[in-house]
Amino acid sequence: MNIVTDLILPLALAFIMFALGLGLTGADFLRVIKQPRDFLVGIFSQIILLPIIAFILVKLWPISPELAIGVMIIAAAPGGVTSNILTSFARGDVALSISLTAIISLLSVITVPFIILTSVTLIDNLGLNVNISLTDMAISMFLIVTVPVIIGMIFRKFLSNLAIKLEATAKKISAVLFILVLLGAILAEKDNIIIYFAQAGLITLVLNVTMMIVAYYVAQLLASGAQQKKCITIECGLQNGTLAIFVATSIFGGGIYVIPAATYSLIMFATSLIFVYLVRRVS
Repeated sequence: MNIVTDLILPLALAFIMFALGLGLTGADFLRVIKQPRDFLVGIFSQIILLPIIAFILVKLWPISPELAIGVMIIAAAPGGVTSNILTSFARGDVALSISLTAIISLLSVITVPFIILTSVTLIDNLGLNVNISLTDMAISMFLIVTVPVIIGMIFRKFLSNLAIKLEATAKKISAVLFILVLLGAILAEKDNIIIYFAQAGLITLVLNVTMMIVAYYVAQLLASGAQQKKCITIECGLQNGTLAIFVATSIFGGGIYVIPAATYSLIMFATSLIFVYLVRRVS
């Protein structure tokens, strides 16, 4: 048993999703009905446009099939919980950000297995011995992603005062856990890390920047206002790296498959902070 991949990584992801659930109330879901236009623009950009752009890139880019699948894994991942904080810094629509993060995370039990299975089928993966069960992946993600979110929401519902006090601490712990998971993924491939980063660093940077630009202009065209445009751009730029690393490790055995998630996770914070700086200067 590999204690890191078999125990620590799933527990870290489960805690991060529990922390997300602690901050959720019924209003975050009702907002979708009250604000359907902005929500639909955000969910379309993240669940549909992001994987399509990623797939076009991996088909055009001269990278190995393993790295191509790794890129699709990070593209399939839902938004990260830190998107809510950065949306606040950018003076964007934080409530919309919370709703998008929550609902796309819950939908990821369906969307992530579907996108990855489709990607593996479409990518020229000759020589790869990958057997993926859509059902097994969905069940695994349900247990690690959906159940902790629901537990966090129940905790918030019935022990709201305690949940509110714990929320800030839980999110700080989540940030630390994410950093530890990311460092662990990088250190696990330390012998090949320079080669892998050279192969995957540029394509993940291009994916991240391209998606943020596309999301920005799609939101400018279709969303209701400037705050929503900022929110949707950040949501589409920040992905749940811990979940991507979990999928790459549990389904594909880690290794080279993890590298795009690692490079993207390092890049996305830099680009998002630059975006926040730029929009704060002009607003």
